[in-house]
Amino acid sequence: MTATQGQKIQEAAAYIAGKGGVKPEVGLILGSGLGVLADLLTGTVSIPYHEIPHFPVSTVEGHDGELLLGFIQERPVVMMKGRFHMYEGYGPELTAFPVRVMKQLGVQSLLVTNAAGGVNMDFEPGNLMLITDHLNMTGVNPLTGPNDQSLGVRFPDMSEAYSRRLRRLALSTAEQRGISLQQGVYAGLLGPTYETPAEIRMLRTLGADAVGMSTVSEVIVARHAGLEVLGISCISNMAAGILDQPLSHDEVMETAEMVRETFLDLVTAIIPGM
Repeated sequence: MTATQGQKIQEAAAYIAGKGGVKPEVGLILGSGLGVLADLLTGTVSIPYHEIPHFPVSTVEGHDGELLLGFIQERPVVMMKGRFHMYEGYGPELTAFPVRVMKQLGVQSLLVTNAAGGVNMDFEPGNLMLITDHLNMTGVNPLTGPNDQSLGVRFPDMSEAYSRRLRRLALSTAEQRGISLQQGVYAGLLGPTYETPAEIRMLRTLGADAVGMSTVSEVIVARHAGLEVLGISCISNMAAGILDQPLSHDEVMETAEMVRETFLDLVTAIIPGM
């Protein structure tokens, strides 16, 4: 008999819980090149994705593919060092499956980070952007299909996809630490190709400030599960057509390394208040 979604969530959570005594309150999903945050964990328990029942496996450079349990500023956390993308061949519900497992483990709030292309002409590579809202441009939704009422309501409200409370916390923390923090709307596309200049003009017209290939399915599932969400993008490059140069994943990784210390400073100061 095929396991139900609920059974898969429980089996994965039970396996993770059996690996260490940490009961996480905050979940973190780290984007391309941003796994450096894992270096600050204490009391760390590391579990490769391929060992966890029903988990997919990361296939992208810059995504290490391990789940970490530990503490940041004495706050118990569970951290995905590397995420899953639909362009790898995974369905939207599977890319967000770890969010379900985090909820089962006891997580109450979720921090999602990503590397994104700058659509807003006022942005520069190396900027950090607080996500105020998103555009789901993937053409799919992780909640499509039968709804398990035990996981969340059939028609979840997305009017506050990114928590106002946590956004205020991030802005005040950035101000206190002298960190410049942009704000804007993140457009999530399917990938894996970078967008064309015409697509970027379209996204700018629609109100997007940054664009990437992740995050939206995770946030939809997190809100369905009743988690508070905070999102931060690292503007790793300017999107197609803005600068006269081709786009590459190498540039994404280089920029993430450039903002490493600022990113770590901001996130570690935010986590205690999440």
